[in-house]
Amino acid sequence: MSQPTAASVRQNTPRSDQATPSKRAGRREKGAPVRAWTLPFDRVRTDQRTNLTMGVLLMLLAVGLMVAFVSYLFTGPADQSLIGTDESVKEAGKDVQNWVGLLGAHVAHVFLFRWFGIGALGLPVIVFLAGFKLTSGREPLPLARTTQVALFLAVWVSLVLGYVVMATNSVSAGSMWCGGIGYEMNRLLYGLLGFGSIVLISFLGFAFAVFFFNITSLSLLRRFTQLPPDAGNPNAEAPNSQATHNTYGDERDLYDEPVSDSVAENTELHPEPVATSASLLVDTMPNRNGSTLPLTLTDPVEPPAQPVSGRGDLVMTITEGLELTDTEPLSVVTPPFEPDMFAEGDLVAQHGLYDPTLDLPYYQIPTVDLLTNYPENTKAQVSADELEANKDRIVDTLGKFNIGIQRIHATIGPTVTLYEIVPADGVRISKIKSLEDDIALNLAALGIRIIAPMPGKGTIGIEVPNKNREMVSMRSMIASEKFQKANMDLPVVLGKTIANEVLVVDLAKMPHLLMAGATGQGKSVGLNVLLTSLLYKKHPAQLKFVLVDPKKVELTLFNKIERHFLAKLPDAEEAIITDTKKVVNTLNSLCIEMDNRYNLLKDAEVRNIKEYNTKFVNRRLNPEKGHTYLPYIVLIIDELADLMMTAGKEVEQPIARLAQLARAIGIHLVVATQRPSVNVITGLIKANFPARLSFKVTSKIDSRTILDAGGAEQLVGMGDMLLSSNSDIIRLQCPFVDTNEIEDICAFVGAQRGYDEAYPLPEFYGDDAGNSSMEEKDVDLANRDAMFDEAARLIVTHQQGSTSLIQRRLKLGYNRAGRLIDQLEKAGIVGPFEGSKARDVLVHDLGHLEEMLKNLN
Repeated sequence: MSQPTAASVRQNTPRSDQATPSKRAGRREKGAPVRAWTLPFDRVRTDQRTNLTMGVLLMLLAVGLMVAFVSYLFTGPADQSLIGTDESVKEAGKDVQNWVGLLGAHVAHVFLFRWFGIGALGLPVIVFLAGFKLTSGREPLPLARTTQVALFLAVWVSLVLGYVVMATNSVSAGSMWCGGIGYEMNRLLYGLLGFGSIVLISFLGFAFAVFFFNITSLSLLRRFTQLPPDAGNPNAEAPNSQATHNTYGDERDLYDEPVSDSVAENTELHPEPVATSASLLVDTMPNRNGSTLPLTLTDPVEPPAQPVSGRGDLVMTITEGLELTDTEPLSVVTPPFEPDMFAEGDLVAQHGLYDPTLDLPYYQIPTVDLLTNYPENTKAQVSADELEANKDRIVDTLGKFNIGIQRIHATIGPTVTLYEIVPADGVRISKIKSLEDDIALNLAALGIRIIAPMPGKGTIGIEVPNKNREMVSMRSMIASEKFQKANMDLPVVLGKTIANEVLVVDLAKMPHLLMAGATGQGKSVGLNVLLTSLLYKKHPAQLKFVLVDPKKVELTLFNKIERHFLAKLPDAEEAIITDTKKVVNTLNSLCIEMDNRYNLLKDAEVRNIKEYNTKFVNRRLNPEKGHTYLPYIVLIIDELADLMMTAGKEVEQPIARLAQLARAIGIHLVVATQRPSVNVITGLIKANFPARLSFKVTSKIDSRTILDAGGAEQLVGMGDMLLSSNSDIIRLQCPFVDTNEIEDICAFVGAQRGYDEAYPLPEFYGDDAGNSSMEEKDVDLANRDAMFDEAARLIVTHQQGSTSLIQRRLKLGYNRAGRLIDQLEKAGIVGPFEGSKARDVLVHDLGHLEEMLKNLN
């Protein structure tokens, strides 16, 4: 009696929760050792639910591959221009013609054009058979042998067709059919053998047939019409060899795949069956309802055992000597397929969540090393003697005016020290506030500020500037744990408070910021800090800047990040706007962008950009209906006073409109000025900026204009500022970021791969553009542009009279696209210019358009 094989012993071993220790120990002595770390994997691998899910996934993948491959045979030449270009996924996906989209075009291009040619059509069959086997446990064709045939034919057919392409000199037309492998191999063989290489290729096919079908003579017909003895086991060398079955058992231990019915039926073709032990134990098999079915083995089993997969947690052996003693028949129960698991439209289950950052998948956020690491000795040095002396002076000054103090407490900040006092009972706060100048005189300090009372506390605060100020570096702010872990939409680090805490705010919740400060007090540095904070937190696909710099020198360093983070008008030469007229057009363009976004939100039935993007990321919005991922847009105006002087109402109206409405759709404003007077910061603008940031100003009137409260005139400059938000005023020390740090950050971002161009804003023409008539434009339809017909079809198909649409889809410059719009207007296809509105399309179907084009031609 020969010992049972390792595979049969392991397959007859009952589950771990049913077998006794003695049984488990005895069976491990006869078979292969059971490793404890493989048991959890075995349970997952044998779970029928996992098999069903993976099987259906593989079958869907096989169908998708086959459709993509077949489509590539017809659409491949047209799609090759979109593969391997720098065009974004969104734009390339609109132009691709493959039936499975851009991904299908890429995959088919690799398998057909670069590798195997039409020989790759057999590869989806392998994937489908694997999925079908996991789903049903059966094999319409033997998976192992089919895989061998498909892989060989993929290479061999590629070689044959490559020879045909070389022989006929039709490389451009036939490269898709033979693939890169066939063509390059034939080039090598042609250099060695010339056109005689077909003999070698034919011999390779003959040799494969001989070894695969075990041909020993040239009676090909007889050999090809019947299966060889070892068809079920291609690795077998001697059917009667014990080593053969041990090898088979080892493979079963490694993969543990159930053998198909077709292989099980072929076991009778073995010429010499191997006898197994008759003393196998009686075991029980769990039924579906929890009961057990006793299984009894009778006489010695002669054919070799073949495993059959039943339930996910059961692996057993069925041979010709097996009888069921229970009256209930043994059946393999397969969970029914649930159509809802892969319902139509459930794209998340098939493709996962949409990731906007995949537009630039290799983009890296700037590192902290780009910022200067200032030494630690720049921190404020306030000695205990200085604190006690200031406390005594404050107490003495108040005592001279008969103001008693219960206690006093000091908090040292980077710029000022806060002395909190609790006055005696019956002391009026207004009396203490009137002594501001007297306390400053006694302390010999500049910029005493009294906070009476402290918000949320029963104290009165007196802020006294430090003699040795601490310089707050931008590197320490960016590297702080509070900023690194900030879970905000638009996190901005503003600086350190008096309590030496890092203040990080969310610009999306402000939602707009109004900045003011006299010349040289740190206003431009504050803007650089805001921009740097966002650059260290956001991906280019999530954020865009619109930079307005009337002074022309403050924001020029950010030109290098144009293709990553900046947005501009389609006809603008520079992304940073310095001309007042272009500022007006840009502001009105943002109003158009705002209206377009609100229309998208209305169609998506959401209330803000966060809900909209969440819905888009979950693939619940159709891009074919105009939906797309919406990045945040931050408009930064460095000097509002200059714009108000030169443009006035033309600037005030769009700014006020954006401030009123744009926060819900992700457009946020940061407006700075050095002259916070009422004719610059008008009531219409000011009412929509709840968050205000003031550096030192020259007068109390300016402080009240920007903050609605005094105190900004008492600041000490050099980044010392007050933040007013939700009726609370916080004193901060703004971080310092130098020009060379901004240069390094912008160079780091600009050196990476970006978009083809800056983010395009909607078109807007000024009033002068709309007043010009067709006669003034001198449009001659007899000399139409060569792209006129194609542009007309594009406009009518999309029903959108837009110059930017012609630019993007036809890849034309702005001037040529503008001439095409003029010609389309002259021909009566689009309507006249209407200011900020898009042009009306006067032709509504392609049939009517073709008649018009025929008459024009």
